Amino acid sequence: MEQLAGESDPSIAMGGQVGSQLKMRVGACWIVATVRTLALDSRSATHILADIDFVGEGDQEQLTGRIFRFRRGVTRFPVPGTPIYPVSSPDMLEIYSAHDQARIEIGTVYPTANTRASLLVDALLGKHFALLGSTGTGKSTSAALILHRICDMAPQGHIVMIDPHGEYGAAFAGNGAVYDTSNLELPYWLMNFEEHCEVLVTSKGPERAQDCDILAKCLLAARGRSRLAEGIGRLTVDSPVPYLLSDLAAILANEMGKLDKSTNSLPYLRLRTRLDEIKADPRFSFMFSGMLVADSMQNFLAKLFRLPAMGKPISIVDTSAMPSEITHVVVSVLARLIFDFAIWARDEEQKPILLVCEEAHRYIPSSNIEAGQSVRKILERIAKEGRKYGVSLGLITQRPSDLAEGVLSQCGTLIAMRLNNERDQHFVKAAMPEGSRGFLDSIPALRNRECIVCGEGVTVPIRVAFDDLEAARRPASADPVFSDLWRQTGGEEEILERTINRWRNQGR
Repeated sequence: MEQLAGESDPSIAMGGQVGSQLKMRVGACWIVATVRTLALDSRSATHILADIDFVGEGDQEQLTGRIFRFRRGVTRFPVPGTPIYPVSSPDMLEIYSAHDQARIEIGTVYPTANTRASLLVDALLGKHFALLGSTGTGKSTSAALILHRICDMAPQGHIVMIDPHGEYGAAFAGNGAVYDTSNLELPYWLMNFEEHCEVLVTSKGPERAQDCDILAKCLLAARGRSRLAEGIGRLTVDSPVPYLLSDLAAILANEMGKLDKSTNSLPYLRLRTRLDEIKADPRFSFMFSGMLVADSMQNFLAKLFRLPAMGKPISIVDTSAMPSEITHVVVSVLARLIFDFAIWARDEEQKPILLVCEEAHRYIPSSNIEAGQSVRKILERIAKEGRKYGVSLGLITQRPSDLAEGVLSQCGTLIAMRLNNERDQHFVKAAMPEGSRGFLDSIPALRNRECIVCGEGVTVPIRVAFDDLEAARRPASADPVFSDLWRQTGGEEEILERTINRWRNQGR
């Protein structure tokens, strides 16, 4: 490999390694390629054989001979014997600059210290993205960094984030709204029929189908008693029309007492008992309170979707204190509201919405388990169809191999941090585009807060060292320092008292 005169920088020092960029002159153009593999030529100890992936081309600057006007894709290929040169830092600056597109800067391109790494916002959000990384690699802080950069660029945006651990509320206290069981006030009547079944139907097998049929009939009758139902020509069990829980209970009781019913009273009794349990359980009050019967759909969507944003474009929905048996339903309702809103608002001025799911493998698991089917269906539909309606999906997970097959392939941009599990590594390799394969062997060797980015959101695949995020903007996800905390003593009684009080009250 030859070196151009006057070139001396870290990118050239790395030239020829796996994952590095090389360039070849073809006519008046530079062809840029990434090294995928290296091997020693068995016939000559001084020759190295390399497999490369062509990523793009650029024009040759007349005075310096460097690359300018770089573009993805190759229109011509070098012939055998073409000299190969390392890509210099000025070349990398041109390759990664993307001057004519909206972008956010997230770090520096490895191995340089000043070449900025950018994500192309419209391509990143328009075709979904996934952030992958094992526990402890800085995944939460990196996710917060990317979302903060998007919020800073678009203060009137619309972002909804599902936060299962309560980590991100502190990070976005200044430029977002945080909702949990104390202030979410999610009306139960916004659930569709399938979500009602997941909450109210507890039976399995043939009995479940029977209970669902009864619930459908009674739910439709309860919605029909609403004064809003009078102006709706085609009322269905899925229509988001308010109804009284007491009306549903009364209708179940009336149907149970009829002599002409084709079934025994047990299905009605199961549904009625489950409904009474939920109404009496204070853990469900954020959703099944009698105070939520009013038609608050417009106000709820306005606050959740940040319409208007008023400089706080992100909603953090903290599900950590919600009962585990209903968390999937809550996420399903929120995701479906986003998708349905986008569908029914197509004739209006479009308001694209980004839905970010932390711990995404919880909601779109690879195993086809019966529980949580509604959330799995809606998230898979958003992954496949969301971009047509202006709904973007961001998936964050530490176990990409546990995601449902095909979902990761719907993400146009993959941001892969270190993955320690070999099964996860193979899964990500299968999902990465062909031109990124030269970076794959470095995934297990990435340092904390380093990643490989490939796909639509970058001009070419890159290895990035993330920027440091200000302390006030970081999520509350720091690992405990055992060596320090186990040397401290004092205040144990007060800690136990406060903890037990929160534990018994099921709230923070």
